[in-house]
Amino acid sequence: MAKLRIGIIGCGGIANCKHMPALAKLDTAEMVAFCDIIEERAIKAREKFGTPECAVYTDYKQLLEDKSIDVVHVLTPNRMHSTITVDALEAGKHVMCEKPMAINSAEAKKMLDAAKRTGKKLTIGYQVRHRDMNIYLKNEADAGTFGDIYYAKATALRRRAVPTWGVFLNEYEQGGGPLIDIGTHALDMTLWTMNNYKPKYCVGTAYHALNGQTDQGNDWGKWDPEKFTVEDCAFGFVVMENGATINLESSWAINMLDTREAITTICGTKAGADMLDGLRINGIRQNLKYTFKPDMSAKGAAFYDGHGSESPADREARLWIDCIINDTEPFVLPEQAYVVTQILEGIYTSAKTGDIYRFD
Repeated sequence: MAKLRIGIIGCGGIANCKHMPALAKLDTAEMVAFCDIIEERAIKAREKFGTPECAVYTDYKQLLEDKSIDVVHVLTPNRMHSTITVDALEAGKHVMCEKPMAINSAEAKKMLDAAKRTGKKLTIGYQVRHRDMNIYLKNEADAGTFGDIYYAKATALRRRAVPTWGVFLNEYEQGGGPLIDIGTHALDMTLWTMNNYKPKYCVGTAYHALNGQTDQGNDWGKWDPEKFTVEDCAFGFVVMENGATINLESSWAINMLDTREAITTICGTKAGADMLDGLRINGIRQNLKYTFKPDMSAKGAAFYDGHGSESPADREARLWIDCIINDTEPFVLPEQAYVVTQILEGIYTSAKTGDIYRFD
């Protein structure tokens, strides 16, 4: 069977740290074209992950003209996610777009409509779902362990870890700060675990409380206060149509010691779970409280050739390529990612207006 031919659009940090190394491990796909507005980055990507024959582009539209390319990975700043994805789908390519889906719900809807119109597969890079403990939690939820999940908390809090590279601090390019960057992972994982994608209304707040400080103590070096145009933290309270509520917390910089990134807490009528010390499930059995902590450590033998020790990035890439080969649904459905974008937009809008944001 011929390998799927993949074109990479955007050869920056997320491409080099996640997508390209994971794809390079697969024997079912190969990267044949690399595109970046900075040509040097595309050339370096070809040298590391391609062959001398692989094409290099600075214009993504030229890459899309290659009819031999089956799949495109869109790994650009958020502002271009929708435009490039729609163009790629219209060009007959399956698309993996890095999270978030888009900078707002209108742009995300264009992507969703294009996927339905063309019949091509579209997925979004929410690799946090692929952590072993998150998959275990989802399986327990689907099995009914928690009963009706009526409250959840989605947490993505950093104390002083503002990304100072690329365009992370640029609101025009990214559409927001920690809420759309890491809060989106926590929200996606929470909605997925709850299997609840019908928001009713939300209230949000966003702060530029620490942006202007020069005494920063930042893990990734000093940021430029003049260029820090996105929020440093944001919070949302979301009410779903069935009455369930979700608290969403996100920050790149906050004066708090209890910081955790991309975790969820859920409370159901039968049991609950959190990730405060690994995965912990709690409930009542025989009129006594219990806490169950599954052992998620790998226990593979040297001769075992399985997927138990896969990284989230490797699992994401494998399942994505497999769904194309086998013509099955992607692990992350675009309809699910669209709701995540709707809620993020609702929180940002509420933060700006000071009013409740209601979903149609």
